[in-house]
Amino acid sequence: MHASSPTSPLPPAARWHDSKRWWWLLSPAFPALVWLNLVKYQLTGVEAWLWVSSLVMYGLIPLLDTWLGEDHANPPETAVPGLEQQRWYRLIVVAFIPFQFGLTIHGAWIAATHELSLFGWIGLLLSVGGINGVAINTAHELGHKLPAWERWLSRLALAPVAYGHFYVEHNRGHHRRVATPEDPASARLGESFWAFLPRTMIGGLRSAWALERARLAGRGLGVWHWRNECLQAWAMTAALYAALLLWLGVGVLPFLLLQAFYGASLLEVVNYIEHYGLLRPLGENGRPVRCQPEHSWNSSHIVSNLFLYQLQRHSDHHAHPARRYQALRHFDSSPQLPSGYAAMLVLAYLPPLWFKVMDKRVLAHYGGDLQRANLQPGREDALRRRYAPDSGPGG
Repeated sequence: MHASSPTSPLPPAARWHDSKRWWWLLSPAFPALVWLNLVKYQLTGVEAWLWVSSLVMYGLIPLLDTWLGEDHANPPETAVPGLEQQRWYRLIVVAFIPFQFGLTIHGAWIAATHELSLFGWIGLLLSVGGINGVAINTAHELGHKLPAWERWLSRLALAPVAYGHFYVEHNRGHHRRVATPEDPASARLGESFWAFLPRTMIGGLRSAWALERARLAGRGLGVWHWRNECLQAWAMTAALYAALLLWLGVGVLPFLLLQAFYGASLLEVVNYIEHYGLLRPLGENGRPVRCQPEHSWNSSHIVSNLFLYQLQRHSDHHAHPARRYQALRHFDSSPQLPSGYAAMLVLAYLPPLWFKVMDKRVLAHYGGDLQRANLQPGREDALRRRYAPDSGPGG
């Protein structure tokens, strides 16, 4: 099947309806339900409530993905223009943000005013940081859209996790360099998540600053000008954190910083999953070919996609970045993950298991030709010895 062709035939638009129309509410419901766990902790004093969201994210959602499986259905192209104009789908994305901020403020108050055990403190950290990590996906959906108000809301959603430069780097850096060795957000074959994490965090920050420096220089402005979009986004974080510090005291700062780091790490583990080992070849002009669905790992597992605005249909997103989540398509021609992101991020934390599961999939995608993959520098020889077709019985 051609890379630009979806997997399923398109039904007539007149008979088509979105069977998941109400199920999309699971995404904004997630921070609301986690917030409810904080309330239950306060009412009962039982710190185990602060761990429920982590058990759901790392345990229940992977089980539901396995049980309910995948959905390969695509909307008909004739229905897409009307589908993308429906306000319902935009309201669902926007609804995430007030719950996110309410949870963050309430969590900071608990951290500053309650005597928590280490067990409870870590649970609170994972609850708040986990939702702020998921909020980066909300920011991702909003940040690709043309209305200015959606882009401003994208930066607002990034404020609690202190990752405002993602708005710049992802849209103008990652999407241009995706699946190339130059992209700090594209993981390489043989690179563990723990090696990838500092590379992508530092590289993404540097890239965002360089992109803004170049953009402002083109307008005759200095990099420290107020129009710097990194500074604008970071100012939102500074304002939020300053308000919480004035209210709750400086003792809440470690909680804010640690939940932000954990939330950012959730974004980066998803980045690690999305393009692991994939490489865009050079075209006749010496530049990487245009990004196609085969340059991103795809997953159409139902439950994870409902919670993540179909982020897992990442192949279509990179090929068509402006396409809204409700219209993203499954492509059979894309490399397919064995499960949804919730299960895959647990696997990514365990490099030996990750390599065992994913390296063979990268090789299969490239027909066994290791040279077509994005290889981790310094590990090329080891990878060739391990995966070369003529490596022999001990290879």
